[in-house]
Amino acid sequence: MTRSPALLLDALGAVLLDKERALRLVLSGFLAGGHVLVEDVPGVGKTTLALALARLLGLDFARVQMTADLLPGDILGSSLFDPREQRFVFHPGPIFHAVVLVDEINRASPRSQSALLEAMAEGQVSVDGQSFPLPRPFFVMATQNPQEHAGVFPLPESQLDRFTLRLSLGYPGREAERGLLMGENHRPTDLAAVADITLLRQWQAQVAAVFLSSEIQDMLLALAQGSRHDARVRIGLSPRGLLALKAAAQAWAFLGGRDFLTPDDLRAVTVPVLGHRLLSTAALDGNDLAALLMQDAWGFGP
Repeated sequence: MTRSPALLLDALGAVLLDKERALRLVLSGFLAGGHVLVEDVPGVGKTTLALALARLLGLDFARVQMTADLLPGDILGSSLFDPREQRFVFHPGPIFHAVVLVDEINRASPRSQSALLEAMAEGQVSVDGQSFPLPRPFFVMATQNPQEHAGVFPLPESQLDRFTLRLSLGYPGREAERGLLMGENHRPTDLAAVADITLLRQWQAQVAAVFLSSEIQDMLLALAQGSRHDARVRIGLSPRGLLALKAAAQAWAFLGGRDFLTPDDLRAVTVPVLGHRLLSTAALDGNDLAALLMQDAWGFGP
């Protein structure tokens, strides 16, 4: 069993060609113990990425196709009466897998969307007055198409805040697309695991131990405080958002082979972490606002 996450990134890169930065961001979200929202048009590899990640990590996988008529019980599971035992028995839903792809999350009603909140924030599910722990590690990758606005239910801020990072894959470059035409990419079904649960937990512990110098701490605090006193920001960065930024930067540094944070690690993940958390009072996209805050607080942008 490999001891290097770099080999995992290489294996992912053989499935999704020309997507090194996006793959590293997704893996950073996983290693940080968080979840990832991928916003993009259909057909660019979102489902392929989730399945390939589960295969390479050696974790079980489930896909939930979100629709307007989906009920919370379709995600969480439900209690059914067992006539042999003369009692209600809980039957777990797809959320009880280690890697869960929530496809087109904004097509489900707010009631079904909210069924994910406890699972993503606390790693457990409450049904019929009982709490059931989820697997560890547990990772949700949700997708949505930002170009469609009919028949969708936009995610509220509380739901968006549960995602450590938001990103898009985008179209592949010309030569990468030529490789797709020639069948040079690997299929998820052909992949073998390069890690196991013990190794993954070890990696996550190493990520949490990545060192933050006092200078890096001051940079994080400057950004958080600046966001709360900036007239362009409706609601400043919350402590949970600040911790998400720290964890994602630690994971990015770990994947770069370092046990300490650098300013470049912060710069690499700040827009994906903050872009969906910051609400603007001006005509600014969240990503643009995050980049401006970086410039103001640190003197450099993405």
